[in-house]
Amino acid sequence: MTLNNVWVFAQATNGVATTATLELVTKARLLASNVSVFVSGDGAAIAAAVGDFGATKVYGADCGAHLPGVAMAAAMKSVIDGGESPDLIMFPQSYEGRDAMARLSVKLDKTVITNNVDIEDSGNGVTVTTPIFGGNTLVATTFTGSGPFLAAFRPKSFAPEASGGAAAAVTAVVVPDLGAAGSAKVTAVHVEETTGPKLDEANVVVSGGRGLGEADKYAMIEELAKLLKAAPGASRAIVDAGWVPYSYQVGQTGKVVKPTVYIAAGISGATQHMVGMKGSKNIIAINKDKEAPIFGIADLGIVGDVHKVLPKLIEALKARG
Repeated sequence: MTLNNVWVFAQATNGVATTATLELVTKARLLASNVSVFVSGDGAAIAAAVGDFGATKVYGADCGAHLPGVAMAAAMKSVIDGGESPDLIMFPQSYEGRDAMARLSVKLDKTVITNNVDIEDSGNGVTVTTPIFGGNTLVATTFTGSGPFLAAFRPKSFAPEASGGAAAAVTAVVVPDLGAAGSAKVTAVHVEETTGPKLDEANVVVSGGRGLGEADKYAMIEELAKLLKAAPGASRAIVDAGWVPYSYQVGQTGKVVKPTVYIAAGISGATQHMVGMKGSKNIIAINKDKEAPIFGIADLGIVGDVHKVLPKLIEALKARG
């Protein structure tokens, strides 16, 4: 099969296209010559950015106070009903992406495949690659029938790469009547205050786990991260324990990160955690248990007590100024 028209469900924060959006647009342009993106709000805000990465058109839908997934699915269906015929629609594996994809799946009566890390268009059809069993096995699934095919992808599955394209043309899309599905309204949005690089975009990540012993000891992770201009992360164990917010969680049910350097302090290396960070270029593990699974994927392993190793490392970094 040959893909001619690929759509990307895009997201933006304060008018800036997310990294996940640029990753998907980059891959989409390698699959098809015509790439369009759908975004909630003013499409003009991201037209230049997505155009630079290969998109030729932006559909902007004013979702108002409606839930984005509800309104965007309806808007996309209206454009399809108007005569557009995408072969493939790519979604980020995010809350809004999954919500919109599920609703569009029902509207179009099309199968969805989620949690993918790759896609290819060959003579055998459009095939996605999905990791299962904690990422230990990769499954290739080929879509059958006609499009549009609906697929969602994990963050960091593709490397964003600008192509130097011109700003994408912008088309406003009217959200149709949503009926009962539109009765839920967004009344307030809470944005958590953060400093430093974002966890899923940082070049260096310092994560702490249960080996820290208690919540107060996580301060060492934050101090080390600050000295390294890194983002602090965490294992699910200490997130569930309430030591740090869920937004810090790295792993299968948290964020997927692929930094240049990943430091795992006091993390044993449960499969669910390693799924979210084993793609890091350089992994440094600090754990007093020499049999900890994390050492199996570490480039540098330090068998030692984090309460002794981290203070020494922090002290050394401070001495360097």
